[in-house]
Parts: sequence; structure tokens; C-alpha cells
Amino acid sequence: MRLYTVHGEPPRKVEGPEGWPQPKGPPPVLLRDGFSLYPFLFGFLWFLAQRLWIEAGVMLALTVAAMVLLPDPYAAAAVLALHVIAGFEGRDRQRARLARRGMPELAVVAAPDMDLAWFRLAAQRPDLVKAAP
Repeated sequence: MRLYTVHGEPPRKVEGPEGWPQPKGPPPVLLRDGFSLYPFLFGFLWFLAQRLWIEAGVMLALTVAAMVLLPDPYAAAAVLALHVIAGFEGRDRQRARLARRGMPELAVVAAPDMDLAWFRLAAQRPDLVKAAP
């Protein structure tokens, strides 16, 4: 069972037809919790693709510093350690970016996959999911 955090704009105070607040803004974003393979494998490039500019710059600077300042076996171990840290921290950096953009964490959903996570979110918190027209 995986955990997914739900990020989005808080719902309005105006109640809808079923008594739930009406959703506003873009649909919520679900992020899986835990280790992520893509930041581990691609590091700097993944941070750039996710528009995490500061994290990409720090990753690049630390990688270059390790390659220049450390002897070869230690440099390889340091770069591997940086990528492991990126794998564990990648999703947390995305959560921080969403929070800075006005999309705080609204809920946590436990599900085995993303599709069931969306279903459980709609069942538990219909105020966060927009109804189809």
C-alpha cells in the first residue's frame, strides 16, 4: 500500500448541492510518497524537468565540486550518495514547490496505485474533485 499526498487550492466556503464546498482552481495533484527512481537516475536533469531550479543548481554544483575536489573512488561514491539523496528527497522538493505556489497538502490517500488513489480521494473528499459537467 502506497501513500499519496493530495495538493490543491483549498475549497471555497460556498456549499454545493450535496453540502460539500465547491472546488475551485486547477484539479488537485497527487504525489506518491517514498523513494522515486527518476530523480535517482537522472538527478540534475529531473530537477530541471520539474522546474526545481534551486535544487538543480545545488545538485549540479555539488556534483562538479565532488568530481573536481575528491579523488576518483571517493568522487564516485559522493556522486552516488547525491543521487540516492535526490531519490529520497525528490518528491519532498515537489511538495515544497507546490506549497510555495499556493497548493498546500490537503489530504493523504492510501492506495496500491494512482487510479485507486483518485477513486478513494473522490469517495473520501468529494469537495476536492470537480464534478464532470
